[in-house]
Amino acid sequence: MTKEEKQAVLQKIRCFVLDMDGTIYLGDQLFPYTPAFLQAVENSGREYCYFTNNSSKNADAYLEKLHKMGIPVTPEKMLISNGVIIDWLNRCQPGKSVYLVGTPLLEEAFRLGGISLTDQNPDLVVLGFDTTLTYEKLEKACRFVREGKPFYGVNPDFNCPVENGFIPDCGSMAALIHASTGVTPEFFGKPSRHTLEYLLEHTGCKEEELAVIGDRLYTDIKIAEGTGVTSILVLSGETQLEDLKESPVQPDMVCESLKELTALLEGIS
Repeated sequence: MTKEEKQAVLQKIRCFVLDMDGTIYLGDQLFPYTPAFLQAVENSGREYCYFTNNSSKNADAYLEKLHKMGIPVTPEKMLISNGVIIDWLNRCQPGKSVYLVGTPLLEEAFRLGGISLTDQNPDLVVLGFDTTLTYEKLEKACRFVREGKPFYGVNPDFNCPVENGFIPDCGSMAALIHASTGVTPEFFGKPSRHTLEYLLEHTGCKEEELAVIGDRLYTDIKIAEGTGVTSILVLSGETQLEDLKESPVQPDMVCESLKELTALLEGIS
């Protein structure tokens, strides 16, 4: 795709949905070109928001992290997979109790969202990206799933990128429970339709006015598949250019990083 073709695609976009890990930063290191991209979006009269699948933290933790990196952000711009499933539970499973496998921050987000948590005869089982995972938690989750409790996963990611590589994420933990029980959860977060509807509602955009930017094919890019949403793959995180050759999921646009996108935006009105 030529520079002019990429700019023609960007022309129609009203709002960019930015992945975080591997897109605007890696671990605790902000990419040096991120501030310039955010400024270019604002200068173009467009909007942006963040959406991360990482369910090990809550929105406040991400707001604080970005603030420490020198990136001020208002709460309404910080969207997270936790919010997608909490919103869905309140709408579609009101009053149901949940056995949650997650970090203290995820537990806090669920409680603040009005979800009743219990480890005794729950109505549902929900698995998050639990960096405090214990064998006791796994044993209880597997027992409840075997008893027939509906099983949901906050996000499907197999790995979370960090400065020195990757660590197992929610999808890998779900695979462990599946190996024991034979049950795979229904996932929320990217690329689920639940998340797309959540993004459209929160941004007020039509599908064709929304662009999702990220580094992961099976989440960030796949969410746009079969929709009017534009998917933009950046090569600053998990996915490398050679990965595209064998992938059934293909982005609408590929950029080296947000630095290339900044230059493209600066050339259009």
